[in-house]
Amino acid sequence: MRVDQVYIKPEQLCIGLYIHLDLGWMDHPFTFSSFKIKSEEQIATIRQLGLSKIRYEPGKSDGPPSAEQPKPSVQSAPAPPAIDEAVLAEKRARVEQLNAIKAEIEAVEKKFRKAADTLKNISRNLHSRPQETMQEANELVSSMVESMLAIGDVKIHAMSQKLGEDVYFHALNVAVLSMVLAKAVDADADTLQQIGLGALFHDVGKSELPTTVTMKTQALNRAEQSLLETHCKLGGKLGLKLGLPESALRIVLLHHECCDGSGYPTQAKGEQLPQAVKIVALVNAYDNLCNPTNPANALTPAEALSQMFAVQRAKFDQGLLKAFIKCMGVYPPGSLVQLSNDMIGLVLSVNANHSLKPNVLVHDPDIPKDQAVVINLQDSDDLKIIKSLRPNAVPGETRDYLNPRKRVTYYFDPQTAKPGG
Repeated sequence: MRVDQVYIKPEQLCIGLYIHLDLGWMDHPFTFSSFKIKSEEQIATIRQLGLSKIRYEPGKSDGPPSAEQPKPSVQSAPAPPAIDEAVLAEKRARVEQLNAIKAEIEAVEKKFRKAADTLKNISRNLHSRPQETMQEANELVSSMVESMLAIGDVKIHAMSQKLGEDVYFHALNVAVLSMVLAKAVDADADTLQQIGLGALFHDVGKSELPTTVTMKTQALNRAEQSLLETHCKLGGKLGLKLGLPESALRIVLLHHECCDGSGYPTQAKGEQLPQAVKIVALVNAYDNLCNPTNPANALTPAEALSQMFAVQRAKFDQGLLKAFIKCMGVYPPGSLVQLSNDMIGLVLSVNANHSLKPNVLVHDPDIPKDQAVVINLQDSDDLKIIKSLRPNAVPGETRDYLNPRKRVTYYFDPQTAKPGG
């Protein structure tokens, strides 16, 4: 027991105490094993659990416990009432929901691994078998378009750290998020296909440049920056050899252009840029902020969106930037967050149409890591995110438990529309 925790008796429970239940997660009906008491109903339920003493944290509580009430004599003490079956049924339903969320995450990670493997194969065969490469890319993007246009919403997931930090993931990130954004602004299937292809191949020109430049973790000098900027035109030449359609080819050529004319290689701006180019340029900028060559310079997803909106806004189409923030949420997948009950969690996935209510993996030291609770905030009226956190601001044991991603990688999952939803 930590020094800032003390034991009290059930008779001393009162609203405002922050308590810890020394029971298995399935042995009590509450969402968490640690929480602040908010009602007399919670107190009554806790007293039914049969605990002779209960841990509480003075530092997290609103005030001291109640004075201990005298116990009735042994002869007249009633047997503790059974926990309400409806309360236990609610807990079982919550467990079923938790298992469904975990199964959904596993299914999405399986799709992501398949897409990543396909992209690796495309990259390997780019020069030796261009026709086969183009066919594979078209099939990959077509399958993504078909899934994305399924009836319902699109949920964006942050992939598990165990899937690795492959260099190919940047192209997949940009393709996935560009297509999600395009869908959000009502792009049709053909436009989604062109955007997906252009995004997958947007950095293909870098394969013609030395890795001492493309993978350099220190700041580039002027000559190196000039060389790096040639990847757009080099990519255009490769795109022609591959047979990329014209709209996808424009994305490869112009994905570093900005709406204020500050980009490269042509300094085109505003209406000179097709919407598909603006979409991929915006998403590419976001992913580069989250996943730079030097991980020490990485911004959290929330910081990246904030910088794009507050500092770099002129570079992007305003309507698209607002739509992207709405898709990703104020706290995008991959964000470490503090909840209104003071617990810390990792945002796992966001429904594009309910972005303020994501799924959050929560650190509860009383629950083993392999049984960690995932909360769907859409189903929690009294719980919300209050702020984003940087990994270095989170205690080591919490980081180990939540395992925040060093590189934030995304994939999507189509959500069947709910009746009346």
